[in-house]
Amino acid sequence: MLRGSCECGAVRYQVEDAFGYAMNCHCSRCRAATGSAFKAFAGIEREKLEVTQGADGLLVHGEPDLNDTRCGVCGSLLFSVVRDGAYVHVALGSLVDPPTIRPTRHIYVGSKAAWYEITDDLPQNDEL
Repeated sequence: MLRGSCECGAVRYQVEDAFGYAMNCHCSRCRAATGSAFKAFAGIEREKLEVTQGADGLLVHGEPDLNDTRCGVCGSLLFSVVRDGAYVHVALGSLVDPPTIRPTRHIYVGSKAAWYEITDDLPQNDEL
């Protein structure tokens, strides 16, 4: 199990180190959600993630089956619920422990930030 946390430590979670995929998303929504050039995330079935502390203080932006879930105290993005609620996209920056998976591609580079240059050799998709 991997541990995850927000910046202030009010919310903690654990997730299996069994991610199915990992990517860097450059879409405008992910850029706005993270305040960064892209969102590095890893996808896993929703039931494999458990909030172990601070569940009552979560800030959920969106619907139960499609949302960004943040710490309600410091605002850190922890994960996004996606794919009709079946999966979560864990923000890799919120993990305390290093996962075995690494991002394998850049997605939505057709709408990436004009000021950011991708300098690695990962495949790039204009959309998903």
